[in-house]
Amino acid sequence: MITPPYLKKGDTVAIVATARKNIDDNLKPAIDLLKSWGLEVKIGSTIGLDLNQLAGTDEQRAKDFQDQLDNPNIKMIWCVRGGYGTVRMIDMLDFTKFKQHPKWIVGFSDVTVLHSHLNTMGYKSIHGIMPVTVAKATPEAKETLRVALFNDERLEYDLLPHPMNKFGKAKGELVGGNLSILYSLFGSPSAIDCTDKVLFIEDLDEYLYHIDRMMMNLKRNGCLESIKAILVGGMTKMRDNDIPWGKNALQIVEDVTKKYNIPIIYEFPAGHIKDNRALVFGTQVTIDVNNECSKVIFDHK
Repeated sequence: MITPPYLKKGDTVAIVATARKNIDDNLKPAIDLLKSWGLEVKIGSTIGLDLNQLAGTDEQRAKDFQDQLDNPNIKMIWCVRGGYGTVRMIDMLDFTKFKQHPKWIVGFSDVTVLHSHLNTMGYKSIHGIMPVTVAKATPEAKETLRVALFNDERLEYDLLPHPMNKFGKAKGELVGGNLSILYSLFGSPSAIDCTDKVLFIEDLDEYLYHIDRMMMNLKRNGCLESIKAILVGGMTKMRDNDIPWGKNALQIVEDVTKKYNIPIIYEFPAGHIKDNRALVFGTQVTIDVNNECSKVIFDHK
């Protein structure tokens, strides 16, 4: 996998909207955070655009993103928020100049579209907090994003044990993101290849039977057969029907994956939660899950 150049003081970050509009969002905390790291900030043309739920038309969002892709002075593109809409513009993008001058693309939730597409192209990207979530993010969430971007120390996680964890050791390339988005991309050119990978999943505001349906899809398309380990992040604000499904989101994952002899970490601190710690997709990670702790260590290069 190709690693974009790590950031250094004086570099410029572009903040753009690829999906939902951000009319009322306060970007000052995010801008202040970037400046505290010694970075310059460019606000994209989509910030403030309003077209129903979206930040402008598909063409406007694609053009703004394309402008940042093509500008060699932009070292990181930070997607302002998620929602829905990135998939509507992904096929309008031309990554020719990006390949000449790779840069970090950062975000989570709907940005999983970009993470997955970049992974199929052979480029790393960062799953982490976005400008609209900075104000409520934990210090750990912000600091791990800085570490991932500047690479001045090894990114690693040493977590307390979870009663549902499945013990074991594994090493593989980290992929994944929002489960609903991953599910929606299967069969498209942006679908990830799960073979020998470590899969991270998280989700928000889904019916529990939807989680079961999506996990069954991962099972039936062979994704779970070929992975090395699973990190289950935040399964936040799940919903149920009047007649209950009978299992919560973590139990659904446990049920669908019980036949596979792979380590699984539950409630990994990433996703639609305040403690949304950074993950570098495309990087080799070492997993060690036992009854004392769970370790996730990223290759440091």
